[in-house]
Amino acid sequence: MAEKFKYIVTDELHGKRLDAALASFDDTNSRSTLGEFIKNGLVSVDGTITKKPSVKVSTGQEIEVDLPEPENLDAVPQDIPLDIIYQDDDLIVINKPVGLVVHPGAGVKDGTVMNAMLYHFPCTAQLARAGIVHRLDKDTSGLMVIALSKYAQIKLVRAISKHDVVREYEAICEGLITAGGTIEKEISRDPHNRTKMATVCDGMGREAVTHYRVMEQFREHTLLRLRLETGRTHQIRVHMASIDHPLLGDGTYGIKRLRLMKGASEELSDALRNYRHQALHAAHIEFIHPISGEPMSFDAPIPDDFNRLIELLREDERVNGEKL
Repeated sequence: MAEKFKYIVTDELHGKRLDAALASFDDTNSRSTLGEFIKNGLVSVDGTITKKPSVKVSTGQEIEVDLPEPENLDAVPQDIPLDIIYQDDDLIVINKPVGLVVHPGAGVKDGTVMNAMLYHFPCTAQLARAGIVHRLDKDTSGLMVIALSKYAQIKLVRAISKHDVVREYEAICEGLITAGGTIEKEISRDPHNRTKMATVCDGMGREAVTHYRVMEQFREHTLLRLRLETGRTHQIRVHMASIDHPLLGDGTYGIKRLRLMKGASEELSDALRNYRHQALHAAHIEFIHPISGEPMSFDAPIPDDFNRLIELLREDERVNGEKL
């Protein structure tokens, strides 16, 4: 059964291709997939079906999509514990640990959040992606909202596509950042490595906007609070690397060889050497409950290893910061 979505073209999308404009609203399907929807006659502009992804749109036009319901992957229920911090009849909010993949994909057949959902909440077998409406990378920890009912899933997907779900992260990046800012760079698949994402020229990828502010500076690192305006794959990691401040521990987009700091304690050096995942945690999420209409807001403390690293960096700054 198809679901119908309607979007109004805003000023910033005026003159863009239809597939690019649609991608700016839809965080759950790739631009190529949306292009196939257009070619298959599932998209209309001001009431007229348009089968050309390249057609240009204008401010105020209404785009309507008869979006097919995604099929569930062939996932089986597995008794994997979930850290549930909120639950009602229509949704749950979990605190995902580092190392847990969200759903099966290339190279990952099971052991995911999706498998856990099918076990703990069998009702989600009737939902696309077992109720999952957004993702976190395997090695990113923190908050996720997951639907337990069909209507809640539809409403949450719409809220995310309209950027009405607030998602804030804490991260440690390489180097010193002196002031907050906003990164607005489109993101697409890296043409040289299809397993990675990259920032690209305007019109060549999907709109991506990341806001960040400085929480604390250390000698050679900065603790940041980031807010996503969009939710592209690896967005924070790619955006921070694009301004030469990759996330600490990011083996994909970060520094390939660890640079130990002069004068650092053995404990800090060991902690940096053994920190094998990006220092990124989804610390805050807020949204309007899709059924009750009540505002919902949740926070999750950063993991112990992340917190310990901050403490060691803070102590190093206290001891060595003014000497060097």
